[in-house]
Amino acid sequence: MSPVDYIRRPMPKQEPFERVRNFDEVALGYPADVAREEASRCLACKKPGCVDGCPVGIDIPGFINCVAEGDFAMGIRKIKETNALPAVCGRVCPQEEQCEKNCVLGKKGDPVGIGRLERFLADWEAEKGAGEAPPLPPLNGKAVAVIGSGPAGITVAADLALRGYEMTMFEALHEAGGVLTYGIPEFRLPKAIVRREVEYVRSLGVRLRLNFVVGKTRTIDSLLDSFDAIFVAAGAGLPWFLEIPGENLNGVYSANEYLTRCNLMRGFRFPAVDTPLKRSARVAVFGGGNVAMDSARTALRLGADEVHIVYRRSREELPARAEEAENAEEEGVIFDFLTLPVRLIGDERGWLAEIECRRMELGEPDASGRRRPIEIPGSEFSMSMDASVCAIGNSPNPLIPMSTPGLDVGKRGNIVVEEETGQTSRERVWAGGDVVTGAATVISAMGAGRKAARSIDQTLFARR
Repeated sequence: MSPVDYIRRPMPKQEPFERVRNFDEVALGYPADVAREEASRCLACKKPGCVDGCPVGIDIPGFINCVAEGDFAMGIRKIKETNALPAVCGRVCPQEEQCEKNCVLGKKGDPVGIGRLERFLADWEAEKGAGEAPPLPPLNGKAVAVIGSGPAGITVAADLALRGYEMTMFEALHEAGGVLTYGIPEFRLPKAIVRREVEYVRSLGVRLRLNFVVGKTRTIDSLLDSFDAIFVAAGAGLPWFLEIPGENLNGVYSANEYLTRCNLMRGFRFPAVDTPLKRSARVAVFGGGNVAMDSARTALRLGADEVHIVYRRSREELPARAEEAENAEEEGVIFDFLTLPVRLIGDERGWLAEIECRRMELGEPDASGRRRPIEIPGSEFSMSMDASVCAIGNSPNPLIPMSTPGLDVGKRGNIVVEEETGQTSRERVWAGGDVVTGAATVISAMGAGRKAARSIDQTLFARR
């Protein structure tokens, strides 16, 4: 019996001094021999906790065993039984808080690199051109509309297409993918990969309607005249601001605007594209999550001399993935912990020039379980900045709730659903993903989509 291997194989990456000058993907992926070595670390537990930690229930030991044996084609097939976006999930999902968190090896060493192996298989399939749609059942006579083409919407569309439903996805923007396209930078998730995953779903017979704003182009009630059920997966595109003086100055952005200009509209390639992005010398990013890290690292690549993450709690409370914060730090992002912006100050031309801040200290834990930040009186100081990006969270756009009578919403504008089914207060209308939870993870949105797809199928099947 071979000894237990507690050491995870490192992920090859671009060097920091190189990657801050380009928008190419930072993580380079495992070569086949390293992937097989990493997969061979799996203990093949009889009760695999990793599967319990996966919101979509991937057969993790099954696909890892395939990698270890070199049967990559079978490995990717196993993943795609439950996950239509393996190349995406392998890159951006927080495996350390989900499947890998339950890995037995993690108790004494490093958990198996589940996400890295998932990415390896998806990339192997794309490189070999081995991807093909599974056989589709005959159409069952029922049609379902999906509002939004992000992770939750793609999951529902794929799941129900494989059960014989006629599926149509409606996307408000000119390109599919939702937050995968407009929110996550090229250096973390190349858009060619998102397009590839969307094309896979379309190969299942799913129709895609772009530039279609539900609530304006047509309402939910109007669509219900043409479809047997609707799944709302419109995301959370309404940014939050700090609501402090000066947020109307030039050079002050929401993370949504900043990243959408760069990602969806390819602003980083200006003037080869038509979307300009002003080069700022000193940029402050407010927030400590993955979106804040994406914004800060984008600012560096756009030519900023100095970029700061301004976060009101300490490093221990930082909500971003550890590897994203580590990448940002390697690239030269400066972290200003226990710091709260209280006022933005402009110059005579109306452009941001300074940020007035206040020092913080940590008190007792709040409802989130993290220690509550408390302002220190008299601790004000100023930072010279010519741009700021607010990355403190988002709510759903109110357009669909406002145009859909009888649709219950929560205090932040999120659509209220039954947790286990995704059913809304409106008959034949389901919802899931960020439009329900607020900004969350890709895989949790996919898990919500999977639950809703089962519920839609059970409900419509009973009516046949």
